[in-house]
Amino acid sequence: MTEEQSMVFWQAIAQFNHRQYYECHDTLEPLWMEATEPDRSFLQGILQIAVALYHLDHHNLRGAIILLGEGRYRLHHYCPMFFDVDITDLVEQSGQWLHILQMASLEESIPTGLNSYGFNPSIRPWGETD
Repeated sequence: MTEEQSMVFWQAIAQFNHRQYYECHDTLEPLWMEATEPDRSFLQGILQIAVALYHLDHHNLRGAIILLGEGRYRLHHYCPMFFDVDITDLVEQSGQWLHILQMASLEESIPTGLNSYGFNPSIRPWGETD
């Protein structure tokens, strides 16, 4: 990844961490489209999780569940760290969210956004702790 691409990537991560999922998607998509493996699948996993959270914020539980599962599966191959991102933490968070959403789906709960589930999504740089 070039220095310019790295700056764009971290801009997208900042957008994700500020719950600007649509903007994160728009920022990452050009990088993903130009990337080759293994970077391409990694970026796709981040994109899928961002779009899943966007869907959840817009009351699309089914779309959120599908993309969260796909993104989580795609990213688990990159554990524990890739591009200086703590992938293990993101995969674990995603697994917890996925379980909660699947339970809500079985109970036919109507999602009211991330806050109602107590989610605080974040992508942390490798080695950063709470």
